[in-house]
Amino acid sequence: MTDIAARTAQIKDRRLELMARMSSVDQELGAHGSPDWEDNAVEHEEDETLEALGLAAQKEILMLDAALKRIEAGEYGFCVTCGNDISEQRLDLLPATPFCRNCAQ
Repeated sequence: MTDIAARTAQIKDRRLELMARMSSVDQELGAHGSPDWEDNAVEHEEDETLEALGLAAQKEILMLDAALKRIEAGEYGFCVTCGNDISEQRLDLLPATPFCRNCAQ
């Protein structure tokens, strides 16, 4: 199994990246407000994309927080559905996943 300290650091680093992204999205959303109707329409479309990115970041942060709680509880790396080990390859790709490959399908 991967070193838990290294996995914890990986998860925390990703969480910090997402928090920075959310802050950037919030700043960008607050900076709009062109008086020109056409520019305003384009900004509105961009806002929808930014909001989607922000929501995706929020969802991933919740998953990362849950993974950190599983680490603290000594339950990280085990599927929450069946209790089997989650493969290292899967955790390398999706460090916050609570499911083994079979249960995720």
